[in-house]
Amino acid sequence: MDAVRVALLREVLAGTEWLGATRHFAGTLRGSVVPHGGGLLLVGTPAYEPWHLAAHLADEAAWSGTPELAPTLVRHDACPSDPAHLAVGLGRLEAARRGETLLVVAPGETVGEGAAPLLERVCDARRAGATVLSLGPGEGELPAMAHEVLPVPDGSELDLDTVQHLVSAAAGENALPARRGPRRFRDRLSRLADLLTAPPPTRW
Repeated sequence: MDAVRVALLREVLAGTEWLGATRHFAGTLRGSVVPHGGGLLLVGTPAYEPWHLAAHLADEAAWSGTPELAPTLVRHDACPSDPAHLAVGLGRLEAARRGETLLVVAPGETVGEGAAPLLERVCDARRAGATVLSLGPGEGELPAMAHEVLPVPDGSELDLDTVQHLVSAAAGENALPARRGPRRFRDRLSRLADLLTAPPPTRW
């Protein structure tokens, strides 16, 4: 989803709770990684790998001049033969320390079967002082361990992938959004021009 589509989606969602919720979560994410110079770890579940979010955060890090947003994607089935940016396994979570941020993305209300090792490592990371953020489940062990939660329960108006687009776009913003209100036609044209001239998304 490019910048124009994100802008259109935001217009559609104006007046709903989603814009405020995703921007607040993104602000927490940004506020956690920037002061510490990075240290963002991104992990999903055995059945769901958030590689798309990793790519968008890397893009936002480059476009916004905020390299701290570029994540390390932690994978359940990583192999040493994989490319370097895809070869980081769950063992990296065991090394998480104070000043690092762990963003866990999971679909549905639970992280699913076979996720006990993930939950144990998330718990250990928190005990070691890492900041834990949860995106997806609204109930269960994972959100109970997180410092900040953005729930996207089953049956929500937006799916998890769409919410991730909104979060990554908001995380890359250099300033808080201006208060909504009547905008002059020239302001709207200027905003549209900025969106249309934004760099195209890169492939992960």
